[in-house]
Amino acid sequence: MGVLTQYLLKREDIDLRAVEVDGESVDYLLTHFPGIEGKLLQADYLRLDMHRVFPGPYRVIGNFPYNISSQIFFKILDDKDRIPEVVCMIQKEVAERIAEKPGSKTYGILSVLLQAWYDIEYCFTVGSGAFAPPPKVQSAVIRLTRNGRTDLGCDEKFFKTVVKTAFNQRRKTLRNSLKPLVSQRLRLLSPCTPRGEGEGSPSAAEAAIPSVASLLDLRAERLSVEDFVALTKAISP
Repeated sequence: MGVLTQYLLKREDIDLRAVEVDGESVDYLLTHFPGIEGKLLQADYLRLDMHRVFPGPYRVIGNFPYNISSQIFFKILDDKDRIPEVVCMIQKEVAERIAEKPGSKTYGILSVLLQAWYDIEYCFTVGSGAFAPPPKVQSAVIRLTRNGRTDLGCDEKFFKTVVKTAFNQRRKTLRNSLKPLVSQRLRLLSPCTPRGEGEGSPSAAEAAIPSVASLLDLRAERLSVEDFVALTKAISP
C-alpha cells in the first residue's frame, strides 16, 4: 500500500523504479500516488531483467516478501557488481542469520555467500505491533554494503557449490559432508593417506594439506568466508 514507496517518491535525487507483482496493488498505488506513474513496473522481481531496468549500478530497497526473501538475495548476488547497497526489511530470524558470525547454529549458506561480498549491518528490530494485523513473527531492517572484494581467488561457482553442500549436511564434518562432491580430492587431503610410490610431484590439494586438512574435521558453521575460500581452492577439480 505504499507505506515505504510514498517516501521514496518524495526523493528528487533518485531515479526510482517500483516493482509490484500484484495487479490490485498496482491499481491502488496508481490511484493513491499519481506521482508513481511511469515509475511502477508490474512484474515479478525474481524474473525481471534488471539490465533492462537499469543499465548501470542501482540500489535495492524494500520490504521483502518473507517467503521469497532468500531467492531475492540470491538474485542480488548474481548482480552484485552492479548493486553497491541493499536496505530491506525481512523476517528477524533471517536477518540474524545473514549477519551472524562463524560458530553459531544460525550461521549458514546465506551468511557465507552474502558476507563474501557485502558488509552486513543489523539496523533494528521491528516488532509485530507495527503491522496490521500483527503477524506471529518479528521483523528486522538490515543494510548490505558492497565490500572491497573484487575476486574470491577461486572458482566462484564451485565456491557456492562447496558452501551449499557443506551446510546441507551441517551436522557432519566437512570431510563427510563434502565426500560426494570431491571424494578423490578429499582422499588427497587426508593426513592419514600416504602418497604412493612412483607418483609425480605433489598436487595442489596435497600441497594445501597443512592449511586446510584441519578444516575438514570441523562442521560448516565453524568456517569463515576465508576458510571456505581456502577449502575451495584446495579441492577445486
